Amino acid sequence: MLDITSSPLYEEESETEMDSMESHGSVVAHLLSQVKIGMDLTRVALPTFILERRSLLEMYADYFAHPDQFVSIADMPTPRERMVQVIRWYLCSFHAGRKSGVAKKPYNPVLGEIFRCHWNIPNVSSFDNAAESSGSKLVSDGPVPWCRENQLAFVAEQVSHHPPVSAFYAEHVGKKICFGAHVWTKSKFLGLSIGVHNVGKGWVNVLQHGEEYVLTFPNGYGRSILTVPWIELGGTVTINCLQTGYHATVEFITKPFYGGKRNRITCQAFQAGDKKPFLVINGEWSGAMEVKTLDGRSEMFADVRELSTERKLVKTVCEQDECESRRVWRDVTVGLRINDMDKATAAKCTIEQKQREEARLRKENNIAWQTKLFKETKDGGWVYIRSLIDRIHSSNDQSNVT
Repeated sequence: MLDITSSPLYEEESETEMDSMESHGSVVAHLLSQVKIGMDLTRVALPTFILERRSLLEMYADYFAHPDQFVSIADMPTPRERMVQVIRWYLCSFHAGRKSGVAKKPYNPVLGEIFRCHWNIPNVSSFDNAAESSGSKLVSDGPVPWCRENQLAFVAEQVSHHPPVSAFYAEHVGKKICFGAHVWTKSKFLGLSIGVHNVGKGWVNVLQHGEEYVLTFPNGYGRSILTVPWIELGGTVTINCLQTGYHATVEFITKPFYGGKRNRITCQAFQAGDKKPFLVINGEWSGAMEVKTLDGRSEMFADVRELSTERKLVKTVCEQDECESRRVWRDVTVGLRINDMDKATAAKCTIEQKQREEARLRKENNIAWQTKLFKETKDGGWVYIRSLIDRIHSSNDQSNVT
């Protein structure tokens, strides 16, 4: 059974529900007494009340809150249009991960933790509707075995503890498109802010066209941590397709201390060999973005406020394996939901103590950690062990042998 209906444990948090840091002043003051500017916060225990009710692995799934935008990359007829659609999906993928204007921190995943979900695709074509009504085939050898070919599947795993690396993968078999990524974060105390540097990359594979779009991720900043904290993104990221030569740069512009708007972006997209962009996009990743083309025309590129997000389809906690995110963190989530910080803190400490004990036993017995769903590459990256590309190649090889 899938947890499709709204569960009160995982409903979006409203800003009125979230306390400001001012109400926890003594706790914040104690925290600040432990840190110095520039200090790495990886090993600093943060107070429970700043936690969001979900794991970081689940938050990464929000890159696909608009699954139709992602899978439609494969429908675009030309390399240029596919590049533009990659940019559109990417720029519209950040707002869903922030459930309100107030910043809270998702749970740090424990080593070996896994999160699985999938989505229905809204606004599908008549062909896809016909396939769905006749019963689309289950992808039993995919990352989410109960997902169908006309749905988008997602899986994430915490593959390393030091550094804290998360790997995730998504695929839509019907459209022959998939996405893989590995990310780890470095947090630093910046005085009145916390900076989170995202190290890693992602790649979109459009199999029927043999194209791979490699992209990087912006940094995050938790601002105004002594009052009402809020999140913003900053830094320059790139999107490159080696096969077609199309490439783009996106600058996430941080708000000036005085004046200015939040969440501003500017993006330039280039054709191979050109120094002048064929389109320029300006706006806010949390709102409207406008595009200007080479001929000087301006039009709306996207407005995330007009986009509806698709609900993740997740198995109920009682049906999940012990290592799955919502089951791992259930008691912490319950404590936060009922505003019982003692209960949430005790549950969090139990999880962390178990992780430390398991690490100690592995070290004493000289046992290396074995990942479940991802494997490390020679360059230090992480890839899903049975990607759609690999499965198609394997199927083709078997067909040729037959």
